[in-house]
This record gives sequence, structure tokens and C-alpha cells, in this order.
Amino acid sequence: MSKLLVVDDEFRIRQIIRKYAEFEGHTVEEAVDGMQAIDICRKNKYDLIIMDVMMPELDGFSACREIRKFSSTPVIMLSARGEEYDKIHGFELGSDDYVVKPFSPKELMMRVNAVLKRSGGAKEAENDVFTFKGLAVDFSARIVTIDGERVEMTPKEYELFFYMVKNRGLALTREKLISEVWGYDFYGDERTLDTHIKLLRKSLGDYSKCIVTLRGVGYRFEAV
Repeated sequence: MSKLLVVDDEFRIRQIIRKYAEFEGHTVEEAVDGMQAIDICRKNKYDLIIMDVMMPELDGFSACREIRKFSSTPVIMLSARGEEYDKIHGFELGSDDYVVKPFSPKELMMRVNAVLKRSGGAKEAENDVFTFKGLAVDFSARIVTIDGERVEMTPKEYELFFYMVKNRGLALTREKLISEVWGYDFYGDERTLDTHIKLLRKSLGDYSKCIVTLRGVGYRFEAV
């Protein structure tokens, strides 16, 4: 059983999410805006936060940015805006997933459970470190450094990068990456994977060339 925080200024949306989340066995607390969400998160620990973007007082993007300063709790953003810019902005701020309104409550719960599964698995220590020239990946500490400088990534970037590094040299299909990193089907929206690859390459700088695009197939991490 996981503890969720649902942040949305619409009472109806909060109640729908609560109904389905509690049916799945989760406990739910609520916040009506970004300011309240930040205050609650400073006082309590949650396994996952579901946060609307457009809210009074403080929007979801700004709230996510503030929460990331003191917490790594997974965040799923909700928004009526489905433009790629908004999704990229959400991922850059550290959100783990982005769901466009109106959404299917059942699909949202699939995403919630997938994120919870991945975040829980990420806590398991793996006592190995991968190095390639100036790039170092410490799996147990979840730290990536380039020439001794720590590389800041979003939680989902870490998961995607770690999976690719562990499977370096292998051709990873888009379907395989989505299944292993997100744990659910994207219902045709594979651009989310491409968006994360784009952000990951940006974070890696000169080592972005290690992520090779396999046209019509997927991607491969090469360290040679």
C-alpha cells in the first residue's frame, strides 16, 4: 500500500482519483493548489504525487520545481495542455510522467502503479560502477559524473540511462525501452521516449554520442 498526494483545484478530479486509488489499495491525501502541496510535502512523506499543472496560487510546474529542492518523490503531472513543449518542460523539472486531461482513471492508475514499481526498484542497491573515459555511473548511489562533475538528471532520465548502460552494446527497441522503463503501454504516444532521449543527450554533453539512434528500431548505448 502506497501513500499518494493528489493536488488539483477541482474537487471532482480529486474525488475521481481518490476513488480509483483507494480501490487499488493506496491511501490518499489531497491539496487544492501548489502552495498547499509544498507545505504538506515539507511535513509529510509520500510515495507519489499526482499534480495538476493549471492551479491558482501556484501552478504545478512551479510547485514541482520547489518540491524537487527537498524531495525526490515521484511526480505525475496532469494537464489539459498536451503540447510537446509542456511535456518537455515538465520532464525537465523532474516529473516522472505527464498525463493529458481528460484522462482515463484506469490508465492513470496503471501509470501510478508503474511509477511506484520503478521507484521502488530503484531503491535496491547494485554494487557496481561503470566507467568510460571521463564518464562514471554509480548504480547504487544513483550518481552520474563527467570528468568528476556530477550530472543532474531527472528521476526518469536516471532510470532510462541506467537501463541503457546496463544493456550497453545491445539494440534496444522502442517497445523494450518503454516496457522496461515505464512499465506500461504508451497507447501510441512514443514521443515521450524520444523526448527523454533528447533530454538525456543534453545532460550527457560530449558523451551524448554514446546513445546511438537505430532508425526504425530504437536506440543503443555504445562505449567503445
